[in-house]
Amino acid sequence: MSADRIAPLREVTEVEIETFWRDGVVCLRSILPLDLLDAMVQPVEEALRSRATADLSQMGDALGEGGVERAVDPGVDAGAIGRGRFLGGTDHWLEQPEFLAFDTRSPLPAIVARLLRTSTVRLYEDSVLVKEPGTVERTAFHQDLAYFHLDGDQICTTWVPLDVVTAESGAVRFVAGSHLDRTAYRPNLFVTTMAIPGTEGAEVPDYDTMVGEARIISFDTEPGDLTVHHARTIHGANGNASATRRRRAISVRYAGDDARFLTRTGAPTKAHHRAMCDGDALDDTFPLGWP
Repeated sequence: MSADRIAPLREVTEVEIETFWRDGVVCLRSILPLDLLDAMVQPVEEALRSRATADLSQMGDALGEGGVERAVDPGVDAGAIGRGRFLGGTDHWLEQPEFLAFDTRSPLPAIVARLLRTSTVRLYEDSVLVKEPGTVERTAFHQDLAYFHLDGDQICTTWVPLDVVTAESGAVRFVAGSHLDRTAYRPNLFVTTMAIPGTEGAEVPDYDTMVGEARIISFDTEPGDLTVHHARTIHGANGNASATRRRRAISVRYAGDDARFLTRTGAPTKAHHRAMCDGDALDDTFPLGWP
């Protein structure tokens, strides 16, 4: 990727900004250059082989053997397709310069600045999330802010698909308006609704069992599209019932002007945050993406 900043293919509209703040999520169509995404395919494959990535399916199996109920999608016939893996990693930017460039020099920070109505955008973390064909694991409903050692309203997650993604292959499902709830929720282990031991707050509701009690929205997407959701928006995803299509995505999480550091008891910590204290404004520990 060039050292120069890459611009979005189009402007974020006022309607899209209003949708983000109303629903807690917005899908931005045809806004990212395809050559930018093509350039990230190989770094993503390298990230999947790195120590920063874990096999969440394997973790789910271990939890199940320990008596913990796993979040499994009954709609995936892994016996017919062949079972796939759910792979996830974080903070690839620390070891792969292609990710740091993507996180800070791609169109994402400019898009986020407009959506969050913030004058600065800093990188909190990035993540690679892949569900191979036949992945039975659901991504349990969760709230990103529960994992972030941050507080504030100008915090969001971008989700960049590298493949065509449909409901069949595991499109993300969002609980519309849930970002307006100020409840502090506990983080879970993604492949189960069980909260991470030692964390504090309320249990995230299992919206899969609450038919009619919430408006759940999802988007079929293709490369060039982008979803952005508020850090408080509760979301999850089904498994990948496709027999042939992977579901690869890069997820980048950003913080704006009002974000402050806040230690969340029991949530996974990051070694590069060790000098931060509660209440601190974000400094260069969090790379600047905008301006």
